[in-house]
Amino acid sequence: MSYNTHLRPAADDVFAEVSPPDLRVMRRTWGSTDAISIIFAGSAAEFAVNRSVDWLFWTNALPNAPIERFFETVRFAQAIAFGNPDEVQAAINAVNRAHAGVERSRGSSIPASSYRDVLFMLIDYGERAYETVYGSLTDAERRTSFEWSIGLGRAMHIPDLPHTYAEYRVQRHEHLQENIAHSEWTDRLYQSYRQHLGSWRYRALLDLQGSLVPPEVAAVLGLQRKRRVDWLLKIYHRLPRRRLLHIFTPVSLPRRYAGQLAMLERQTD
Repeated sequence: MSYNTHLRPAADDVFAEVSPPDLRVMRRTWGSTDAISIIFAGSAAEFAVNRSVDWLFWTNALPNAPIERFFETVRFAQAIAFGNPDEVQAAINAVNRAHAGVERSRGSSIPASSYRDVLFMLIDYGERAYETVYGSLTDAERRTSFEWSIGLGRAMHIPDLPHTYAEYRVQRHEHLQENIAHSEWTDRLYQSYRQHLGSWRYRALLDLQGSLVPPEVAAVLGLQRKRRVDWLLKIYHRLPRRRLLHIFTPVSLPRRYAGQLAMLERQTD
């Protein structure tokens, strides 16, 4: 039996380590289409080089519809960040059932390291997205955001999670050293991104990724930093109209995806 099919704790215990229970950072992050777009760009790169990415190809859901699959992740995160305890529990149970179904179909368990890798990736790009859109996190905000994410990981029974932010940074670094590589799945995913985005939007995605992802990921993918992108990411939160990604969404995404992204915007301030 896979560890992630065990009995789950009650939803009101899921984030008990978040004290005080301040979800402001997570709600601002997962309620902003600007931040969501940045998380998509970073995670699209890192998913493609994860050593366990073959699991994502088992049903072909990710390569067949990579943008829709990411939107599903956003909806899950929003259910956790904005939902009441019953909605939180239902969202967690639904994801665990989906994972258990993949494991039954394939006849083996998804590696525990794969779950940790995805959780750490979302913590990392969530921070990068927040600071791009809203400015620097305080130490207290960073800690609370981390505790919220780790609470979610424990509710999903992901083993061997860090207890402190410092431990997370060590494990995250180890993942980037040991758990990423270029493979045939990398090429297939990037072919899918290009097919769904079109050539010039795909080029823009690569430019953003080069300035966004950790150096280890950039090296594996051969991504190059762009000075203009570095500059935009650095000053974005200072612009009089910060929501440039929101303004350019109809251009930066094909029409069928732009409307879906716009519907994910949540008012938090």
